[in-house]
Amino acid sequence: MGERDWRPFIYGGVASCVAEFGTFPIDTTKTRLQIQGQKLDKNHANLKYRGMVDCFIKIAKQEGFSSLYSGIWPAVLRQATYGTIKFGTYYTLKRILVSYNNGKESVTVNVGCGIVAGAISSAIANPTDVLKVRMQVAGINGNTNIGLINCFRDVYTHEGISGLWRGVNPTAQRAAVIAAIELPVYDFCKNHLMNLLGDKATNHFISSLIASLGSAVGSTPIDVVRTRLMNQRKLKRSGGPLPPFVYEGTLDCFVQTYRNEGFWAFYRGFVPTLFRMGPWNIIFFLTYEQLKKFY
Repeated sequence: MGERDWRPFIYGGVASCVAEFGTFPIDTTKTRLQIQGQKLDKNHANLKYRGMVDCFIKIAKQEGFSSLYSGIWPAVLRQATYGTIKFGTYYTLKRILVSYNNGKESVTVNVGCGIVAGAISSAIANPTDVLKVRMQVAGINGNTNIGLINCFRDVYTHEGISGLWRGVNPTAQRAAVIAAIELPVYDFCKNHLMNLLGDKATNHFISSLIASLGSAVGSTPIDVVRTRLMNQRKLKRSGGPLPPFVYEGTLDCFVQTYRNEGFWAFYRGFVPTLFRMGPWNIIFFLTYEQLKKFY
């Protein structure tokens, strides 16, 4: 695979888009669960959703099944950029560094490659992430027909170009954590299971499942903060975020969430995160490995 540098980028982008289509409704439930419960005081209102299944059923019944796919196009656009850059950068960097190490892989090198690939790719693709989150939560206020162009126009008109990079810091941090755990763990498991299972789908399935668990545990707290910051509107003319969800930045969101909702608020949406990451990674890595073999 190393003789053509473009292959990891193309394979990564295609496999990411396929995985996104297959798991997007779970991501919508995760986003809805993460934004509920935000208050500046401790007088919490009743939560609308009681869990992933309850959220899934209520969205389908009250807003229509299509609402579970609200935001799918910016999500696919995100994967076409983020997935392409992330996986292409990771495997290209790893190949270069491993060649300097006489062909021997190192966990430290793999983690470093994952951090670099995750942070850079997510920062570039951040605007598509903002649009996806805004479209996913629009149905809460009864706006189930918002489109990609209208959503982009609304953000850009009222919040400026900076609105498209809302939450970029936690997004880059989250992506770095996910890539630093997910990709090295997958490669580690795959290599160690090679003698037992060979380079087959069973190996890819088990390795991707293990990688998903680790990345879900490590990334969910950052993902909660990222989602809340992205959902917060900050108008150009007023110069500040709209109430009632006023966060001054990543650290302030961490502090307020912990103070008002407790530690476990950082794992709100963990179940759909895990249920999404598992199938997403399975679909991705199976597709990725088959593309490698096909070509």
